[in-house]
Amino acid sequence: MTEIKVSKLTLNIGAGRDEQVLKKGMKLIKNLTGIEPVKTITQKRIASWGLRPGLPVGCKLTLRGEEALKMIPRLLSAKSHELKISYFDDNGNISFGIPEYIDIADAKYDVDIGITGLQASITLERPGYRIKRRKARKGKIAQTHRITRDQAIAFMKQAFEVKLGETA
Repeated sequence: MTEIKVSKLTLNIGAGRDEQVLKKGMKLIKNLTGIEPVKTITQKRIASWGLRPGLPVGCKLTLRGEEALKMIPRLLSAKSHELKISYFDDNGNISFGIPEYIDIADAKYDVDIGITGLQASITLERPGYRIKRRKARKGKIAQTHRITRDQAIAFMKQAFEVKLGETA
């Protein structure tokens, strides 16, 4: 029950109010994965930013299972398989940005997209994490069963041969 596995991989591109950046982001994620991403929609009104509810401001895609396991090494190749300690949080999640998508393995440059980047988030979990998501009799994950930062780092080193960079 202590075996750690990859729960999901989320790819995210924030576009703000710019419709052209959103279209390029949608095309980029579609080219990388072959799956159509979904648009992220604002929930709140922020007048100073010119945002109102219902306005699309980005796109995202969640990969699970084998698709996620195939995509993670490609994304790590853009970071030269080196992650900083600050990319890991205290709950078993890893988040990092890729400034230029052409650094990703097997990614071809597209003139329509130009040079843009994306955010990748990897969520790790153990067997038994379903109790916090199930519909009936939801429960909490025990503190001893949660994934710590050190355990997440050890898993990434073992599973994906990741090296640790400097802390800043």
